[in-house]
Amino acid sequence: RMDDRGVLRALKVTMIKPPDSFRLEGALRERLRAARAGRAVLYEGPVRALCPLAPNNVNTMAAACMAAPSLGFDGVQGCLIADPGLPDWHVVEVEVTGPSGERGDQAFTVTTSRRNPAAPGAVTGAATFPSFWSSLLACQGHRGHVVLC
Repeated sequence: RMDDRGVLRALKVTMIKPPDSFRLEGALRERLRAARAGRAVLYEGPVRALCPLAPNNVNTMAAACMAAPSLGFDGVQGCLIADPGLPDWHVVEVEVTGPSGERGDQAFTVTTSRRNPAAPGAVTGAATFPSFWSSLLACQGHRGHVVLC
């Protein structure tokens, strides 16, 4: 809705998972090998560049890009963090930034964090499918929404 009103300034999606839950390509695969000893940022930047490097791990980020077309795949920021201290959780943090305040030096921000239980090594958390299914059921009859299966 913020994007529709023209007030969305920034959107960042951070995914934190145990190293075995990532399916990465290219340079990120090498970074992942080095990250097994402790928490490490594998990637931080535009989602467009991340998609071909982590095709099995960016669905949430890609959905955010489509929900914010004014930012799109080049403007929405993605961050992947490998954390061996989370053996059975996937954490998704979303930070939304809106317009600056009246003084122009402060911006509206809201951050949400979702902890999704996940089996060790699983790419998708246990609550993902039921959440997705509930969203589909809630969107019946909404004009202008496209569901991709």
